[in-house]
Amino acid sequence: MTPIIIIVVAAIVITFTIIALVSRYKRCPSDKILVVYGKTGGSSAKCIHGGGAFIWPVIQDFAFLDLKPLSIEANLTNALSRQNIRVDVPCRFTIAISTEPDSMNTAAERLLGLSSEQIQELAKDILFGQLRLVIATMTIEEINSDRDKFLDNISKNVDSELKKIGLKLINVNVTDIKDESGYIEALGKEAAAKAINEAKISVAEQEKIGETGKALADREKDTQIAETHRDRDVKIAITQKDKEISIATAVKDETIGKAEAQRDTRVKTSEANAIAIQGENEAKISIAQSEANRREKEAEALRTALASEKVQQARALEESYIAEQKAELARSERERSTQIANIVVPAEIAKQRAIIEAQAMAETIRENAKGEADAIFAKMEAEAKGLLEILTKQAEGYKAVVEASGGDPNKAFQLLLIEKLPELVKTQVEAVKNIKIDKITVWDSGTGGGENSSTANFVSGMMKTVPPLNDLFNMAGLNLPTYLNGPEKTQSKIEESNDKKDS
Repeated sequence: MTPIIIIVVAAIVITFTIIALVSRYKRCPSDKILVVYGKTGGSSAKCIHGGGAFIWPVIQDFAFLDLKPLSIEANLTNALSRQNIRVDVPCRFTIAISTEPDSMNTAAERLLGLSSEQIQELAKDILFGQLRLVIATMTIEEINSDRDKFLDNISKNVDSELKKIGLKLINVNVTDIKDESGYIEALGKEAAAKAINEAKISVAEQEKIGETGKALADREKDTQIAETHRDRDVKIAITQKDKEISIATAVKDETIGKAEAQRDTRVKTSEANAIAIQGENEAKISIAQSEANRREKEAEALRTALASEKVQQARALEESYIAEQKAELARSERERSTQIANIVVPAEIAKQRAIIEAQAMAETIRENAKGEADAIFAKMEAEAKGLLEILTKQAEGYKAVVEASGGDPNKAFQLLLIEKLPELVKTQVEAVKNIKIDKITVWDSGTGGGENSSTANFVSGMMKTVPPLNDLFNMAGLNLPTYLNGPEKTQSKIEESNDKKDS
């Protein structure tokens, strides 16, 4: 039962598919253009006039453009002619979408999706602009008298502009032309006055003929007047006839246009019916071919299903082996990760800790060295400042001493020396103060006492070991004042001192 159900379901699906495909074949009426858009082989749209086309689902869609003529009334007012005279030109244009290949594609790009009213408004702007342009290139006389040239210029300009949006001009009808200044009316009066003036001139010339030709002149005058009236009546009649001919021509063109449109409609309808019948026959052939293909595909599907079952079993076994292999690889990867976590990671942590501690110690040493250097620098800077202050104060003191001595350096030196003299004497005395003599053995020569005795000579020699003040000053490059440098006094004092010691 299962194969039968599958076959029935497949048949239903194929039937619905064929019906859906057949329904996607669209036929184009004769009064429309079928526009296929979407994926059309590079172009923006594919336009078909007559016949039909298959519309692929999802990737394509379709729409129709109406070919029915549109009548647009364009009552142009205050248009400026080449003579700068404003005229009113009431016109009626008949337009439609063109069936030329290029124009159909242009219409599909510009007009698809627009209503008839929107197309009329779009075309009306073009018509008004081109109509003003044509009037601006022509004089009032050309517009009024040479209607063929006027209509031909309108057709050329308007048709070329309408073609840019996929439209074409079928007919244009211009009624009475008027101007606000009365120029056209003045032209009529001028023509009438000209005819009258010509008649008067002719009468005057006839009056010059002698009295003998008066009767003939009167008769010729009457003839001229009659001919003038006749010419005027003929011109009026011709003008009226031209208007009637123009109206008749417009009616005729409209009638011919309708007849041609009906003829085209019938022809296109016949062609569409023929194409439709051909399409139905092709659809029946396609159904038969599809049925044969269905049976062939069912047999092929059954064979493929058996083979696929074997292939799936083998593939399942292969996938199980691959899964086991992946599991082993995952287990080995997990073991490797465990070893890395237990050995490598702690070593990395210890390494980073040692690096950080070394960096911290180095930073501490650098900071201590920097602090010691700053302290030494501050100490030396303070000592330098103190020394500078001492020297500055000494210089100021010396300056004051020199000023106190009246600017004489020698006197200033003497004042300073007097200040240091006690220290110098103290230093000289200290030289022999701490000498300890336990016992002195004097071997006297027996020459007797006196100043040349051995004892006296010994004491005198010992005193000479102490440098006198004069020698100290000489070693310093100075001279002892004369009141301190008396040699006789010094010698006498030394002798007196020796005598006291002997006694």
